[in-house]
Amino acid sequence: MNRSVLKTRKDVVSAIIRAYPGGRAQAAAHLGLELKKFDNHAYENNNARPLNDLQLCQLEATAHTTFLPEFIASLYGGIFVKVADVDALDNVELYAMSMVTSAKRGAVDLEIAKALADGSISKEEADEILRAHEAHMSARHTEVLSAIALHRARSGVAA
Repeated sequence: MNRSVLKTRKDVVSAIIRAYPGGRAQAAAHLGLELKKFDNHAYENNNARPLNDLQLCQLEATAHTTFLPEFIASLYGGIFVKVADVDALDNVELYAMSMVTSAKRGAVDLEIAKALADGSISKEEADEILRAHEAHMSARHTEVLSAIALHRARSGVAA
């Protein structure tokens, strides 16, 4: 996925709602809120409290996005690394992860090549290179953690 880390929490909420299957109406129903009340909380209208992290996490679980943790990690200068579900892991899943990681590394190299086409790297180009690099590092770390988890020696299990 080719996207930048969002800059504000309001941007995060908007991105989650845009990605939610069925949009605002379905997101509101998922949280058990009337659409108007949902809009007030989501967009912080009429002095309404913003949606809380748990609510956003519920929406992201359904939308299969990670906008909120990526945003929070970026506030601390870090990257979000998704920890795979060990029970769902197998060698096929691990291979699929390695393909995603390879593709993301290719995206870094492509951004560098595009930036160097004119002989120098601008601020905007550097930002895109670093965004692609962070996505690659996150995918690689997830892949490494998954390989360790899948093949970890377990007590009482013959190797």
